[in-house]
Amino acid sequence: MDGVFNSPLMIKLQDFGQKLGSNKFLSALQAGMMSCMAPIMVGSIFSIICAVGPMFGLFQNGDAVYNILYAPYHFTMDLLAFWVVLLIAFNYAKSIKLKSPVMSAVQTAVCFTLLACTWSKNEAGANIMDVTYLGAQGMFVSFFVCFFVCQVEKFCQEKDIRIKMPDVCPPSLVNGFSAILPLLFAIVPLYVLEVVIGLATGGAYGLCSGFMAVLSAPLNALVSVPGMFILVPFATVLWCFGIHGTIIIVSVLMPLMLQAATANAAAYAQGGYSALVFYPVALFAGIGMCGGTGNTLPLVIFGLKAKSEQIRAVSKIALVPGWFGINEPVTFGMPIMYNPILCIPFVLNVIVVMACTLLLYKIGFLVPAFVPIMTLMPMGFGSFLGTLRWQNAIWDYLAMIPAGLVWYPFFKIYDNQLYKKEQEAKAAEAAAAKA
Repeated sequence: MDGVFNSPLMIKLQDFGQKLGSNKFLSALQAGMMSCMAPIMVGSIFSIICAVGPMFGLFQNGDAVYNILYAPYHFTMDLLAFWVVLLIAFNYAKSIKLKSPVMSAVQTAVCFTLLACTWSKNEAGANIMDVTYLGAQGMFVSFFVCFFVCQVEKFCQEKDIRIKMPDVCPPSLVNGFSAILPLLFAIVPLYVLEVVIGLATGGAYGLCSGFMAVLSAPLNALVSVPGMFILVPFATVLWCFGIHGTIIIVSVLMPLMLQAATANAAAYAQGGYSALVFYPVALFAGIGMCGGTGNTLPLVIFGLKAKSEQIRAVSKIALVPGWFGINEPVTFGMPIMYNPILCIPFVLNVIVVMACTLLLYKIGFLVPAFVPIMTLMPMGFGSFLGTLRWQNAIWDYLAMIPAGLVWYPFFKIYDNQLYKKEQEAKAAEAAAAKA
């Protein structure tokens, strides 16, 4: 195993990861993601409550109690890109030494919401704002906006382009007036781009929706078995770069999944399990049957015994959400995004799990679902309710074996790397204390 860890390929991967980590924007991106753990975890808790409640008959999906309990999720996870854009902009502004990182974060948030939201009135005259792209769907555009706005402000700072106030004015007032011109210079080209896209598409798209449409368009043809082995791993690749690949792929596959379930429901009513038909879209489950997208629960379990304090801490808080298929705590906290050592198994294990799943369908151990389950449930529950077979439910847990075999060597590399950094930091602190 030491030979694997010290192989030229792994050494190059670690060097590449360190180079990525030294990039100021990517460092700020990771810091922003890690800092967003509070809304992620709180949103996950309420999501789990809303998943468990209907199972015990406490309330039903969509009723008044459910909507009350689900509201915190809307204002945390469904606005994730908004919270992330604030934190990334703040950290990036600090790293490039802008004078007021707080104002930089506010300016970035203003620009991003202008691009991500639409404002209208209903028949009663009440204001309505569509916040779809303030969630994970708009996250990649938020990265671009962070970089652009902060770079505009950096240019203005270096060229001393600002509205100047007397030195006797309070710093907060000085910062407020200094931010006016940089915000104006950033917001105008971004808004022009948004308007141009809208005019060119007859109002059908803006920057965020257009970006998602461009990504989704070529994916519609990839619904055969070979196509699914391209489509589903592609979703995890997108995740590695901060794009919510699952949302993109689901938007393409959801109608096909519902059609397959409906067709199989009719077939089951006529001829039972023997009449069910395998549709390639069933392989989509391989993207996250054990721990959410990327099958990250094995990584979390390994992490409970990690040498690195960071990995152990993240794994402890990610364990229960992971059982419910919520893997944002580990994706952003480990982190996996922009981390080549963990991105490789994040993509690779999905291919392996899909291959095993296909084999089990071929030999008849698994059967296609004929009951559409479109809600969050613990591992195995949705698979059982969708097929009424224990074999499908148990596979969610058995899939952790091939996924874990892929995750383990990369986990060890990353654990050793972080542990070494933590020990070096402690030694530096001890030396500074003695001095």
